[in-house]
Amino acid sequence: MEKIIDPVDVALIKSELTPDKRLGDTNKGGNVLYVVSWKDSPNTVREIGRLREVSYREAGASSGKSIDLDEYDTMEVPYSQLIVWDPDAEAIIGGYRFILGQNVSLKEDGQPNLTSSHLYKFSDEFISDYLPHVMELGRSFVAPEYQSSKAGAKSVFTMDNLWDGIASVILNHPGTLYFLGKMTIYPTYDHTARNLIIHFLKKHFNDNEGLVRPKNEILVADNPKLMDLILREDDVKKDYRLLKDAVRKLGTNIPPLVNSYINSSGAMKMFGSCINDELGDAIETGIMIGFDDIYADKKERHMDAFIINQIEKLRGRFPNLSQSAETKFREHIEKTRMKSVDSFRKKMGKKASPDVEFL
Repeated sequence: MEKIIDPVDVALIKSELTPDKRLGDTNKGGNVLYVVSWKDSPNTVREIGRLREVSYREAGASSGKSIDLDEYDTMEVPYSQLIVWDPDAEAIIGGYRFILGQNVSLKEDGQPNLTSSHLYKFSDEFISDYLPHVMELGRSFVAPEYQSSKAGAKSVFTMDNLWDGIASVILNHPGTLYFLGKMTIYPTYDHTARNLIIHFLKKHFNDNEGLVRPKNEILVADNPKLMDLILREDDVKKDYRLLKDAVRKLGTNIPPLVNSYINSSGAMKMFGSCINDELGDAIETGIMIGFDDIYADKKERHMDAFIINQIEKLRGRFPNLSQSAETKFREHIEKTRMKSVDSFRKKMGKKASPDVEFL
């Protein structure tokens, strides 16, 4: 286990957080969203790598290196880094790395050059039909000092702030209709609770189309019939309540990231679970969610963060912007997005059987 690098000088980070990289303000918590990369902000990305290693090591799974950065962070066309910046403490408090499918190249074996390719095999259908419309997310973290509610609103809303950022990136790229990610459960987590979560995900969200398959899937070791007695509801929300109750009785809680994804959409696709040997043998579960499948109240809340930020930018240029202009701007964003959705539906409708629903 290598010694983690020292914190990067805040002055260097601030010098790289220029207005052109600012995505906007968060809905809650008074934080600011930025998108940076190794190419334009190497010092900031080094601090991201340090914070990731600190966070993962405290959770019982990490790379074991002095900094959690890999080739995807530093390659010729690197992954972008979405961060939540606390302007009061002048600190990065959380983040995700991401890449848009339209920017993904294929490797010699025909598989996409994604971080998920280490664990999953992508079907030809996924590569041709879905990849151009996907935003792949990974390596999420919340800085340890912001993982406790004792840190106040800044910590309570960090994950919510990251969702503001995800929505803003997607709305800035109307052709991006899905996000692809992984739920992480660390090795120290209760194994029975872990198996219950995997069983729940497979029961309600299993990818029956075979779009993506794990290379070495973890199969639930506990008796599935016994688990069905615990998770006995067909309704996903009712069954999730049973899952939370069962996990609490085991003396733990649903991991925050797992909880966040499950509470996002009832139409998520789950691609199986496997061990990530590059992250301290953490259990990773691949998932994909259509942005327009996100529960309406959640989607609208995070869309509002983007729209408010865009309107503020317009007001900077046009101080007398009218209320009707704001309304037209909102309508324009929705119309542009629905044009991409309709185009995708039309394309998929020619390939799909009548009983398959998209978005």
